[in-house]
Amino acid sequence: MEHRTLGRTGRQVGVVGLGAWQLGADWGEVSEDEAFATLDAAVDAGVTFVDTADVYGDGRSEQIVGRFARTRPGITVATKMGRRAAQVPASYVMDNFRAWNERSRRNLDVDTLDLVQLHCPPTPVYSSDAVFDALDTLVAEKKIAAYGVSVETCEEALTAIARPGVATVQIILNAFRLKPLERVLPAARAAGVGVIARVPLASGLLSGRYDEHTVFAPDDHRTYNRRGESFDVGETFSGVDFGTGLEAVRKLAGLVPEGAAMAQFALRWILDQPGVSVVIPGARNPGQARSNAAAAGLAPLPPETLEAVRSVYDELIRPQVHGRW
Repeated sequence: MEHRTLGRTGRQVGVVGLGAWQLGADWGEVSEDEAFATLDAAVDAGVTFVDTADVYGDGRSEQIVGRFARTRPGITVATKMGRRAAQVPASYVMDNFRAWNERSRRNLDVDTLDLVQLHCPPTPVYSSDAVFDALDTLVAEKKIAAYGVSVETCEEALTAIARPGVATVQIILNAFRLKPLERVLPAARAAGVGVIARVPLASGLLSGRYDEHTVFAPDDHRTYNRRGESFDVGETFSGVDFGTGLEAVRKLAGLVPEGAAMAQFALRWILDQPGVSVVIPGARNPGQARSNAAAAGLAPLPPETLEAVRSVYDELIRPQVHGRW
């Protein structure tokens, strides 16, 4: 698998990573055995970067990833912090950072966390000198090796990129979310900040496996967060109405290279965007993990295909999402 530098961390990571939200909660039940088999399949296929968070299953995802990582040296594990507390700027203070990081280090069973990301905090947090001074202190104390941010909006990303200590920015980027291409990716490249592309398949919409009759489990956020009832609606189907998303997927299906799956095409599109360090599709089973990793082996998409993706976005998706995030 191709490797790229993960921004200011200086680490080399495979371009397709693994998002471990599914292994914790909110996507239906995944057993521990299935979680470990999924991680094994991903790493066997070349994945070297796993992204988790303290809130996924209230620590379950971190614990599973930590136990797994001890058996497979060389994996970079990124976690996130902040979403277990009240979502107000006053929660983002050093005492809480120390407590959250202690818990994550315990869950992952490490002395130093590879990468810690603020987990989509309130917008004012990105402008707080005290927040980033605290993060710098944790780096100096070797509690964390590097820090980054996970954001909802492009403006939040741009504010974070201007911070000299920010190593990475995690942002929703997929064929249904093109706005980061305009300013965020160029700014990150210029600053040497890594870009972690999340929600790359628009919560599975871009896998091409769903239709109007698809029913998701009650404990799946694609059932209970379609209108943002529990967290930012942009995290579910990238904020796109399900019916509109299905229509767009049907238009995109004709662009998929022969022999490739729709999900692989969607991941390859992301990897072809200048500035992307790693894309982190989730997987609920070993087959999905292997298939996602294989996207790194597809040939770069031709310019006419990239333009066709943009045309579908402009026609169907832009009115719903471009001005919001």
